[in-house]
Amino acid sequence: MGKLALAAKITHVPSIYLSELDGPRKGTRQDAIDGLREIGRRCRELGVDTLVVCDTHWLVNAGYHVLCGPHFKGLYTSNELPHFISHMPFEFPGNPALGKLLAAEANALGVETLAHDATTLEPEYGTLVPMRYMNADQHFKVVSISAMCMAHYLHDSARLGWAVRRAIEDHYDGTVALLASGSMSHRFAQNGLAPEFAFKIWSPFLEQLDREVVRMWQAGEWQAFCGMLPEYAAKGHGEGFMHDTAMLLGALGWSAYDGQAEIVTPYFGASGTGQLNAVFPVTPQDGRAIPQAQASRSSIEAAMAGRL
Repeated sequence: MGKLALAAKITHVPSIYLSELDGPRKGTRQDAIDGLREIGRRCRELGVDTLVVCDTHWLVNAGYHVLCGPHFKGLYTSNELPHFISHMPFEFPGNPALGKLLAAEANALGVETLAHDATTLEPEYGTLVPMRYMNADQHFKVVSISAMCMAHYLHDSARLGWAVRRAIEDHYDGTVALLASGSMSHRFAQNGLAPEFAFKIWSPFLEQLDREVVRMWQAGEWQAFCGMLPEYAAKGHGEGFMHDTAMLLGALGWSAYDGQAEIVTPYFGASGTGQLNAVFPVTPQDGRAIPQAQASRSSIEAAMAGRL
């Protein structure tokens, strides 16, 4: 019925918004802004009606959650970095019908998921910052999925991603883009050193690890990457423990995915973290490899033990 037309890994780094404002940082993230706008342009060209964002700034401790209210509007100040994002206005329509379909399909696949359409919950900045540049005219409806998952298995997040695709293709009458909103390595600069690392990665190890992952994505080495994802999430300080990336790859076919990533905004450093914008072509998948390709719960727990 419906179509997953575009999939992407996107940045939401707060200095993107800061670079709009008068001051020493003005204009310094224009490349990231241009990349987000380009992905938004492609979504329009493809006839996308809804952007589904896997948001690594939405922290949850039990279950998976889908924010799908009918409309969102307000002023946002980050409690994490209020000197970067303060009184940022936002407004866009939601898509309750799609959000409920996503949750229903995830539950059918054994991944406990709740849809929130009648709620006072508001989107986090992993959704709000990209929407500022991708959806300034409120052209798209927006659904947000919790992706800072504190007590969850990566293989469940991959199944959730596959459920998103199944819900869209089997039950939704429309066209959707799936956006994994989160960084690569996410080791912030130590307090007091943030200005020094404004445009750098925290360590040579993390930078080289990130760059090798980008190379693997461009080369389409998905079996190798999916196998290393739990350790990359842990040892590479992946944002949100890389649950957004697991959701994205789950929707694309996990280790059976046969596309190659296109880098829209080249890898860059921001306050010690590694960032980019990348598009992943959506290729036909039958889903048979999805459950079989997941690492066991014990191996996930072992890799994540140092992070939880």
